[in-house]
Amino acid sequence: MFGLRLALSKTIATGPNLIHQQTRNTFVLKRKWPPPLHKKGGKPSKLRARHFVYDLIEDTSVTKKSDLKIILNQFVDGVGNQGDVLSLRPTIAYRDYLLPGLAVYANPENLEKYQVDESKPKVTSKYSSPYVQRTMGCLSRLVLQIIMSKTEPWTLQPWHIRASFRKACYVVPEHAIIMPPVTITGPDLSLQEKEFYVTVKINNKEEVNVRCRIHHWATGLERLPWVKDHWKKPFEALIPEQASVLENLPLPT
Repeated sequence: MFGLRLALSKTIATGPNLIHQQTRNTFVLKRKWPPPLHKKGGKPSKLRARHFVYDLIEDTSVTKKSDLKIILNQFVDGVGNQGDVLSLRPTIAYRDYLLPGLAVYANPENLEKYQVDESKPKVTSKYSSPYVQRTMGCLSRLVLQIIMSKTEPWTLQPWHIRASFRKACYVVPEHAIIMPPVTITGPDLSLQEKEFYVTVKINNKEEVNVRCRIHHWATGLERLPWVKDHWKKPFEALIPEQASVLENLPLPT
């Protein structure tokens, strides 16, 4: 019986389903009851069971690891430019930057390769903010619906554009909105199937064109029918001078 059990245990231990993986763990311990000292040259005292009771001082596997320094090897939208040194948590650095190939370790070789000098101030980017490029991309793909009255006379003003941006979940102040070169008045149903663009200035530096369309709103029988996926369809330019710019603006998919 003992021989069968021994053979079975050896078979299980050497089976292909077991995974032998080495781990690096360090535990700092301290004896709860120190053993007695012995005289010089004398025989050490025999250790008893209580001498093998330890208090855990430190477990390195659960100790918070220090931040990891990395160097961006390319421009990362919303983060920084090539050569910028970031100090991040190890999990974030591995997952979001090192594994995708967006950054490298900030070791002496890479610091020399990318000519990084942490004592020097960072080179100013061509954008006023790390988020400007992303913001410009979102606004350029936006089809801004401007809801105007079908029954009451109106003249398109910057505050109409600001309110339409707010309805689309964008906060754009009036001083950052550059209106089209012509005055648009209504109600005029001929504006319903046409579009134009306004220019938004970001941080008083970058400019982006935003596609706009006027929709006449009314209640009851005067209400216009709803058009499915109207934002995906190209419309005629209201201002002929803006036609070439509108053709280059992307439509949402």
